[in-house]
Amino acid sequence: MIIGIIIAVILIVGIIALTRCYNRLVVLKNRVKNQEAQVDVQLKRRMDLIPNLIEVTKDYAAYEQDTLQKIVELRGKVMRGTAAGEALAAEETLNQTVKQILAIGEQYPELKANQNFLQLSGELSETEDKISKARQFYNDTATKYNTEIMKFPTSIVAGVLGFRTIELPVLQADERQGIRIKGNMLHM
Repeated sequence: MIIGIIIAVILIVGIIALTRCYNRLVVLKNRVKNQEAQVDVQLKRRMDLIPNLIEVTKDYAAYEQDTLQKIVELRGKVMRGTAAGEALAAEETLNQTVKQILAIGEQYPELKANQNFLQLSGELSETEDKISKARQFYNDTATKYNTEIMKFPTSIVAGVLGFRTIELPVLQADERQGIRIKGNMLHM
């Protein structure tokens, strides 16, 4: 009789621990998905601002057409990128190229004084800051989730129930370079 009670208590404690572990993993995974969606909201906002900024810039910076064309092409790649890696790579390159278009404004005093350009570049800069913060929060949340999955005994529960670690975005070496302004030319 006592052995039966001990076994029942062990089973109940085990079920409670398993349930808590599972629920904690579900909460963390949902937080990661939420943060990923927050990054997407900011990326969408940037995608909506870019065509307007290009139109305003186009009139002033005619010889910078290659930069403007590159932005249009990258924007298209990001929007139709099917593979996560492909879209991420295009988005990171777009991020660097958007900085170029903002730097173009510094080279043209009349463009810099244009109210539409000022408003759009201000909104774009603000959006870039929001993207950066959203990515940081996503990375923090994903890291917390990944750490929880790796802890013992949660790692056993996670493995059995199919929870997998989430890869964090990593920049390529050429994407880590800053933008240099040299004369009238912009370089990445």
